[in-house]
Amino acid sequence: MKILVTGHLGYIGTVLTPLAQAAGHEVVGLDSDLYAGSDYLPLPPMVPALKKDVRDVTADDLRGIDAIFHLAALSNDPLGNLNPKLTFDINAGASIRLAELAKEAGVKRFIFSSSCSTYGAAGDDLLDESAAFNPVTPYGESKVLSERGIAPLADDRFCPVFLRNSTAYGVSPRIRFDLVLNNLVAHAFATGQILIKSDGTPWRPLVHIRDIAAAFLAAATAPVESVHNQAFNIGATAENHRVSELADIVAGVVPSAKVVYAPGGSPDKRCYRVTCEKAEKHLPGFKAMWTAKKGAVELYESYKKIGLALADFEGPRFQRIARIKSLLADGKLDETLRFRG
Repeated sequence: MKILVTGHLGYIGTVLTPLAQAAGHEVVGLDSDLYAGSDYLPLPPMVPALKKDVRDVTADDLRGIDAIFHLAALSNDPLGNLNPKLTFDINAGASIRLAELAKEAGVKRFIFSSSCSTYGAAGDDLLDESAAFNPVTPYGESKVLSERGIAPLADDRFCPVFLRNSTAYGVSPRIRFDLVLNNLVAHAFATGQILIKSDGTPWRPLVHIRDIAAAFLAAATAPVESVHNQAFNIGATAENHRVSELADIVAGVVPSAKVVYAPGGSPDKRCYRVTCEKAEKHLPGFKAMWTAKKGAVELYESYKKIGLALADFEGPRFQRIARIKSLLADGKLDETLRFRG
């Protein structure tokens, strides 16, 4: 199968791309490479790729592609809040347009990286894929708009699939430190403090990026009738944790680290728990294999090997929003977040 991975140079993409190749697929990438130079580990071997903003894709770029793994997006809530209009343009408008072009070009399967943040403020109830959307951030809203815009394109020639990923974690060549488990372990290692920025009560479902990659690969080869125009919560039902529980897990992994609550921490509106049974039932061979504790150990061992310092993950090298602001200030990006020249 020939697969186009948009955002192949990002946090998930740099892990998913080599795993897709290892599974025997021909992989093509598409990425504007906003985070060039922000490498935590060496990048995997390069694949043939288009260095292009996802908003500028044409149907000709997609001809001959069997499936698209659509990861490219402004990837977190701080970035989304920087310019909500751009978040909607890139995460929603460009995603819907890409799906339309894919259908025009004869692409058979379109696997969209959605998010459980679409459930937003949902409280303590365990949610399946029929639960109401209730996003509380531009990022979450953009994923809802994308799903609603792409779903009507489905027909007997075009099969969209929506993977609502739980909160991701894990080591990647283009690591993100804004993600809760990655961040808690980083603070614990670099400072000896496990810094909780909320009151610790919000629920989060968690999933390792390798399990996300496994879900994409399963969705690409699953029988059409199992996945056609369907949404799947990606993760493991047992891996719903309160942030305070995650802090305790990290305390058990990082020697001598102590849990500290940031002054003024308040309840986070983003609070949701999900069940992931549908994915295990309908994505052949898929089962999330990682746990938060196993992930915390992986992260700790990696940070120890690298010698991670506080300035590394709080500065512009690895922090997404700081990197974007730096490129804007240097005039390398225009106001639409496209590279100049």
